[in-house]
Amino acid sequence: MSTLKSFLRHPTGMIGLIVLLAVVLLAVTAPWLFPDDPWDMVGAPFQPPFSEGLWLGSDMLGRDVAAGIAHGARISLIIGVISTLTSLVIGVTIGATAGYFGGKVDEVMMRITELFQTIPGFILAILLVATIGPKISNIIFAIGIVSWPPLARLTRAEFMRLRGREFVQAAVCQGQRPLTVVLRRILPNAISPIIVTGSLAVAGAILIESALSFMGLGDPNLMSWGFMIGAARTVIRQAWWMSVFPGLAILLTVLAINLVGEGLNDTLNPRISRKR
Repeated sequence: MSTLKSFLRHPTGMIGLIVLLAVVLLAVTAPWLFPDDPWDMVGAPFQPPFSEGLWLGSDMLGRDVAAGIAHGARISLIIGVISTLTSLVIGVTIGATAGYFGGKVDEVMMRITELFQTIPGFILAILLVATIGPKISNIIFAIGIVSWPPLARLTRAEFMRLRGREFVQAAVCQGQRPLTVVLRRILPNAISPIIVTGSLAVAGAILIESALSFMGLGDPNLMSWGFMIGAARTVIRQAWWMSVFPGLAILLTVLAINLVGEGLNDTLNPRISRKR
């Protein structure tokens, strides 16, 4: 309860939370605000913002830009959250195993992590999506695969710091199984920095998905912000609103997530909390 109160007193964290909740609300209410399919032609092409029935104008095919942004919010948030959960499962599992057991297990796990880190994440995501196909499940899988190494290293460091503590050693001496010690003793005490890093990873996942869609590697059956910007790049001088509004949506969402992550870091970090 005190942690929640501390976060609610964090000004930038609250600003980010309000903006993020607005984006979530837009994504949830998109089917009611814009019941028509965002791919449908609802007006004349290249209608400017605030035209009749078109809040943010229309694109080169007469599709509603506002409807695309609203429905695209759902895709961006779903991909960001699920791909981050995927990377958390992989990264925390590998990091916890390496940090708890150490020795040769740690060496093998870290060599695998370093192997993934030698390849630029975005390049690897492009290769994976281009190879296995641009479906939403494949995009989530690709983003999760390229995002887990920093989480693994963070988890490993936290487990190595905590495994020598008295309460952990007492649990081991009592004969508790390694899985029990990891899940009940160490992980709850290491979860704060993992939550902060995971929240920031959501923003990174949204940016990667937008970049993939911009390059034509997004799911062709789903409207996304990156796809809208990519489709508008050839007519940016003729219809600036087609790329500006989806770009602002990405900017505000990523900024809001980063502000929330900063607020969580200040709240959950005991050293910073004591200074505040």
